[in-house]
Amino acid sequence: MKYNLDERPPLFSSLLYGLQWWIISLPCVIIMGTVISKMHFSQLSDQILYMQKLFAIAGITTILQVLWGHRLPLIIGPASVLLVGITASLSAGISIIYTSIIIGGLIVSIIAYSGILTKIRCIFTPRVVTVILMLVPFTLMPVILKLIFENNNNLLFNIGYTFVFVIILLICNKLFKGIWKSTIVLCGILLGSFIYFCIFNFPGQINVSYNINEIADSFFIDKPEFDLGTILAFLFCFLAFIVNELGSIEAVALMLKADNIGKRVKNGVGIAGLSNIMSGTMGIIGSIDYSMSSGIIAATGCASRFTLIPSGIGLIICAFLPQFIILLNYIPSIVMGALLIYLMAGQLSSGLSMIIEEKAVHNFNDGVIVGLPIMIAVLISFAPQSAMETIPSLISPIIGNGFVMGVLFVLILEHVVFRKKMSERK
Repeated sequence: MKYNLDERPPLFSSLLYGLQWWIISLPCVIIMGTVISKMHFSQLSDQILYMQKLFAIAGITTILQVLWGHRLPLIIGPASVLLVGITASLSAGISIIYTSIIIGGLIVSIIAYSGILTKIRCIFTPRVVTVILMLVPFTLMPVILKLIFENNNNLLFNIGYTFVFVIILLICNKLFKGIWKSTIVLCGILLGSFIYFCIFNFPGQINVSYNINEIADSFFIDKPEFDLGTILAFLFCFLAFIVNELGSIEAVALMLKADNIGKRVKNGVGIAGLSNIMSGTMGIIGSIDYSMSSGIIAATGCASRFTLIPSGIGLIICAFLPQFIILLNYIPSIVMGALLIYLMAGQLSSGLSMIIEEKAVHNFNDGVIVGLPIMIAVLISFAPQSAMETIPSLISPIIGNGFVMGVLFVLILEHVVFRKKMSERK
C-alpha cells in the first residue's frame, strides 16, 4: 500500500484523524506525568502544574517534529527511559535532575546536528540495543511495585486485581483490531478506575486553589544545579533515548518508504534534543517519539503528517484545562501500576523479538552479553537502601542506578571483553 506523507486531507477529515491521534496520545502523557508529578510533589496544585507543562511541551514538540523535524506521523510522549533516571536520582533534588536533562538534551542535539550520530551508530549493535530495550522494564519494577502495593492493607486484593486487569488488557490486545487496538490503554484507565471505585467507593470532590503568582514563580526550575554523578547517569539514559528515537523514526520511515531518511533522522533527533532542553528548563520529563504509530497508520490507511497538527493543538489545549487534569488525579495508583506492567511487557517483547529477528545470540558468550547486564541491573534496582547509603555520593547516581550499570556492562562486554571484528558482528 502506498502512503502519502505530505497529503493535506480536507479540514473535517484532518480534524477527525487529529482527534484519533489525540486520543491515542493522551494515555502516554497521563500515565508518566501522573506517576512523576506524585513522586516530586505532595501538593495537588504542584502536580497539576507539572501535568499542564507536560501537555504543553508534548503538543508543541508534536507540531515542531511534524513541520520541521522528522516530518513523520509519530506520536510523542514522555520518555520512559528518563523516568528510570528520575526515579534513581530523586534524592538529588529537582533542580539537579532537570539540569541534567537540559545537559542531556543539549548533547543529543549536538550529536544530531554535528553529524556525530552517523559515526557512533556502530556502538548500537543488536545485542546492545536488545539489552537497552529490556533494561527499562526491569529497572522500573520498583516504581511499579510501589504503585501496586501503595495500599498495604489489601495485599491479596492488589495482587489479584493487577493479575486480572493485565490479563484482560492482553486479551483485548489480541482480539481488538485497527484503531480499537490503539485505544486499549485509554480504555484501561477508564474501565480500571471505574471497577476500582465500584469496589472501594467513589472519591469525593477535590478543591484546588490557584495563586497566579505562585504558578509563575514555579513555572521554571529555580536555578541550575550541577552534580557530576547525576549528569553522567542521565547521559547513559540519553544514550538509550537516542536508540529509541532512532528506532521509532526509522521504523515508520521505512514503512512509508519516506525519502531522505538520513535528514529526517538528523532533524528528528535534533528537535527531540531541543525539546528536552525546553522540558528540563521547565522542570518536567523530556519527550520522545513512540514507535506504535506504524500500527495506527496501517489500520487507518492515512499517513498524512499534517493530521497530527490538530492532535498537537489538542494537547496544548489540555494544558489550559486544570479541571481536566484534576480528574486525572482520581486514577488509582494500582491502575497506573497495572498499566505500566502492560506497557513494559510490550517493551520487553520488543527486546526479545529483536534477539530472534537479528539473530543476536549465537552462543554462550552472546547470551552472557545479554543476560549479565540485566542481572546486574535487577541486583542494583532491588538492593537494600542501607547498602545504597554506603556508596560515596559522587558515584552514587551511577553505581546506584540499575539502568546505568546495565548499559555500562553491556557496552564493556560487547565492545571490550567479547569484542568481535566488524565482519563477525550481528
